[in-house]
Amino acid sequence: MSENQNNAPETGEVSERELNEQRRVRREKLAALQAEGNDPFQITKYDVTHHSKEIKDNFEALEGQTVSVAGRMMSKRVMGKASFCNLLDLQGNIQSYVARDSIGEESYKGFKKLDIGDIIGVKGQVFKTKTGEISIHASEVTLLSKSLQLLPEKFHGLTNTDLRYRQRYVDLITNPESRDTFIKRSKIISTIRRFLDAQGFMEVETPMLVSNAGGAAARPFETHHNALDEDFKLRISLELYLKRLIVGGLERVYEIGRVFRNEGCDTRHNPEFTLMELYQAYTDYHGMMDLTENMFRYVASEVLGSTKITYNGVEMDLGKPFERITMVDAVKKYSGVDFGEIHSLEEARAAADAKGVHYEDRHAKGDILNLFFEEFVEEHLVQPTFVMDHPVEISPLTKKKPSNPEYVERFEFFMNGWEMANAYSELNDPIDQRERFAAQEEQFAAGDEEANHTDEDFLNALEIGMPPTGGIGYGIDRMCMLFTDSQAIRDVLLFPTMKSQN
Repeated sequence: MSENQNNAPETGEVSERELNEQRRVRREKLAALQAEGNDPFQITKYDVTHHSKEIKDNFEALEGQTVSVAGRMMSKRVMGKASFCNLLDLQGNIQSYVARDSIGEESYKGFKKLDIGDIIGVKGQVFKTKTGEISIHASEVTLLSKSLQLLPEKFHGLTNTDLRYRQRYVDLITNPESRDTFIKRSKIISTIRRFLDAQGFMEVETPMLVSNAGGAAARPFETHHNALDEDFKLRISLELYLKRLIVGGLERVYEIGRVFRNEGCDTRHNPEFTLMELYQAYTDYHGMMDLTENMFRYVASEVLGSTKITYNGVEMDLGKPFERITMVDAVKKYSGVDFGEIHSLEEARAAADAKGVHYEDRHAKGDILNLFFEEFVEEHLVQPTFVMDHPVEISPLTKKKPSNPEYVERFEFFMNGWEMANAYSELNDPIDQRERFAAQEEQFAAGDEEANHTDEDFLNALEIGMPPTGGIGYGIDRMCMLFTDSQAIRDVLLFPTMKSQN
């Protein structure tokens, strides 16, 4: 179906003068409508009875029935006394057959003046054309809103990536795959909620403005509250407040919310992103592994209809048992260096020097183990894998392993070489926690801007008493990237952080 002359191609294919002329014509059309008392912006509602996919899926029951649909006109083909147009609504596209004899001569004249991008309502009978396309034979066409801008040319959509992110509203209109991505994102989050609610978890909300942004290794954004004349930070994590709720007796809690980290942007990082954290009393990190495995399988089955995910042509199978390996064994497997046989900082530095792993003077043995892991292991963790038992130096909020206090009961969940989740057997010893905070303060003083600060109220909560608890944080955006085969985090954020064009 060909476009009418009012549908202009993308900027760059026509001159700015031509674009301005077409915009001027649209405003003149609006002015004429308003002068006639037909201002579309005065219309306050339209009775929509059906959507496009609903009509197509239920054609046998709806054939010959009168329906009303509404949406954006994406194409129009005028053929004398009869025309076709294509309407885009929430569920997709549907064709409408518009004939002068069916809607009346004056209405048909008005229809012919409509532009691509106008929002219209169509009332008529459901039928199938000679070519077999399910359509609506219009008895009424109503202009509901006038589009004063031009949409990109339909066969190419909005192809400029920067513009897609800045003008997501146009991206959603012209790129069906983008619309599908965000519909799936919504389903992923609602499915997670359904899964956790069925497990007895309670969804809660905790502060975004905090005096102490703890719970993660990240640099916070800072702001000032004028009424209180006090500096605040935007939260970098959900952890410390959710643990306070475990202390208060809410045994299973979770929160899905935005957190903010003052860091750079790349394909997997945005300064503002969606994190989910959950905490469950009377379990440990093994319980968090079981929950994660079950949840990822459930979400994939419900949203994708399969436990197999394909990303960049690589298949990942959530149906098989997830691999579980310690960080020490993973580093040994992929680098050949066995940190189980390294007992001093000097030996760790020597191993790093031999393998060309860069470290800083402030790094302890456990930090160097983690550097080895990042250098040699992460990229190999394509299939679902739990990497367990991290060094205590990089885990200030985690319970130590009773059998080996140099390590903690922590795991990171990996897929596609990405960290997808981070979980602990939560540290509930307030004395140990205070010592860990003190060590973090020393690291901050030594130049680590991402180190945690002492949170006295949180320590007070631990002194009240927190039960043994398992906790985990999930990167929802990365999960959405994998489940929608999206190449960048900005592709799954409706409005990603962008540098000002000014």
